[in-house]
Amino acid sequence: MTIQLHNISVHHSGAARSALALRELNLSITQGEQVALIGPSGAGKTSLLHTLACALKPESGKLSIFGEDPWQLSSSARHAMRARLFLAPQTPPLPPRQRVVNAVLAGLLPQWSIWQAMRSLVRPIAPDVAYEALARFKLQDKLYARVDHLSGGERQRCGMARALVSNAEVFLVDEPLSALDPTLALQTLAVLQQEAGKRQATLICSLHQVELARANFTRIVGLRDGRIVFDAAQQDVSDAMIEALYRNSDKMPTPDGEPSEVALIPTPVPPRC
Repeated sequence: MTIQLHNISVHHSGAARSALALRELNLSITQGEQVALIGPSGAGKTSLLHTLACALKPESGKLSIFGEDPWQLSSSARHAMRARLFLAPQTPPLPPRQRVVNAVLAGLLPQWSIWQAMRSLVRPIAPDVAYEALARFKLQDKLYARVDHLSGGERQRCGMARALVSNAEVFLVDEPLSALDPTLALQTLAVLQQEAGKRQATLICSLHQVELARANFTRIVGLRDGRIVFDAAQQDVSDAMIEALYRNSDKMPTPDGEPSEVALIPTPVPPRC
């Protein structure tokens, strides 16, 4: 078992102590699984990913990653564990004046000494590695471009390329498709899933594109108000379950995955053909 959460509660980062992002959450994920997290805005998807990345400390409950509680480890041991986890935020934290090649090669930092890292800033150590990763996302022509010259979607794919060059055993990916058109979204998701499958890495991906989640992930976890509403196999997730998950939310997913400002109305949903 790669990841186990038992009655985990987590506070919102920087919020009042009474504000819980996750509430007594239970979840188990095995090595190599590919799991989609769906749910309305504010459901706790990002907080769950940050908890699994050891960036948020649980208020209560038990967290086990690779068989160990990261918050019972020393700082150095926890840092070593984090090197086995790759968190890809929705907006990658890429320095604007940095070259894309360096932004991608940052995925190798856990494997490098300080001297190697400093040297690579002056002259990239492995530009071919960055090029190959970028090429998988159709971005190879941006190898030596500055990050602040990229579009939002290009920055997201640059962040995904960084994940590919890492040695991570768990990919924690937050809304990787939000700035991409449908064609690029499908291509990007396919690359992530292929890479995870190739290295038997675990992939946990939050998505607003519900239909993409249902079509491409064998396991789907629905979150709302910091709790798991359902944890089901792909074929067991019905339209009624999706409707209930988003019911009365101020933002519902539209066919292209982008939130709509119209609230869901609890009306019957016809069965899928």
